[in-house]
Amino acid sequence: MTRRQLLSLAGCGLSRAALALDADINLHITEATVELAPRRAVKTLVYNGQAPGPLLRATEGKPIVVEVWNDTAQSEMVHWHGFHIPSDVDGAHEEGTPHVPPRERRRYEFVPNPAGTRWYHSHGHAGRDLRKTTYSGQYGMFIVEPRSEPGRYDLEVPLILHEWDAFLTDEMDVGYKLFSINGKMLGGGEPIRVRQKQRVLFRILNASATLTHRLALPGHQFQVTALDGNTLPSPRLAPVIELAPAERVDAVVDMNSPGVWILGATREVERTLGMGIVVEYSGAQGPPRWDAPPPYTWDYTAFGGAKPAPEPDGRLPLVIRQGSGHKWTINGKSFPHTSPLMVSPNRRYRLVFDNQSSEAHPLHLHRHRFEITRFAGKPTSDVVKDTVVVPAWKQVEVDVVAANPGPTLLHCHQQLHMDMGFMAMMQYSG
Repeated sequence: MTRRQLLSLAGCGLSRAALALDADINLHITEATVELAPRRAVKTLVYNGQAPGPLLRATEGKPIVVEVWNDTAQSEMVHWHGFHIPSDVDGAHEEGTPHVPPRERRRYEFVPNPAGTRWYHSHGHAGRDLRKTTYSGQYGMFIVEPRSEPGRYDLEVPLILHEWDAFLTDEMDVGYKLFSINGKMLGGGEPIRVRQKQRVLFRILNASATLTHRLALPGHQFQVTALDGNTLPSPRLAPVIELAPAERVDAVVDMNSPGVWILGATREVERTLGMGIVVEYSGAQGPPRWDAPPPYTWDYTAFGGAKPAPEPDGRLPLVIRQGSGHKWTINGKSFPHTSPLMVSPNRRYRLVFDNQSSEAHPLHLHRHRFEITRFAGKPTSDVVKDTVVVPAWKQVEVDVVAANPGPTLLHCHQQLHMDMGFMAMMQYSG
């Protein structure tokens, strides 16, 4: 039976089993109890009974079908973060993607592009319900394989950071009681087992709803090869990796310091609450070791070039401020009243983010990627991302080519800020 015949039968009540066979990927949204460590468990919404969700893989340019089954009592939305796909399947209600209704399913068909470390997660408004959207266990890594893989490493290790048991503080901020890497607290899961002289590719994703994390692996250096899944022209060594919510870093580590180590958060309180994982060399024994890394400032421009950016076809200034009632504004307005960013197809635009607030913001543009051209006053080039941190009281400029028509969401990936109006739409004219 062909796929077309199966799709036709689906409208006539085809069974779940047959639909599952027809899809390349099946995701079931369910409630489950996730064991972070012995006697440390949380109940949350997950994909396919686990958190993180299953590691998904697809080949660049090869069409896929994803069947999402919502086995909960509330509508849900799955966003395919970092993909250049149509608005109606991107996974944002503001762009026109339909929700997955309670106890029903939704089919996503798209061509995975571009290659690199992408991810998928729940997308929507959480408000004071800190069990929903990015606070929940609905997140997972999605690797889009290039058509040709050079294979310059011996072992691939995905690492996904997340927090649990969120609570609102008196300052209208969010705190957490537990932390994890790959769904386990430090010491609660199996170690990463390596051999001396191996080259290990760590694909690191910060799936936090609100927090930026700094990671180190004592005795080792990270050779950063890609940011947000986009390859850097010249890899750079760094003793520490810093990721805001939604950011990804690909880094190769040469395993040349035998022992049992902790790869974990540089902040002691976060490691104590679980943000770490053990790296164990073959034949090594003893308790895992942590040494504080040297002082290091994470700076996008360290990974960039010096060539001047071409003059854009247009400039779009975006002034970021905090308004009354904890609302966030872009050019003086909160969503849904923010003015749209109007672009024309295939033109190059410079987004000028002017952060006139005391908080840093990880800004994400759906369905596109951009090149950082100026960061906090420093010109740069060749750093391509889909999420960029705009530091407090600083300006960041990025260039985006409007090459994927359709309604496109721009927002702060700090869930609390997004919930408080920090969103705008990019709209294509013509």
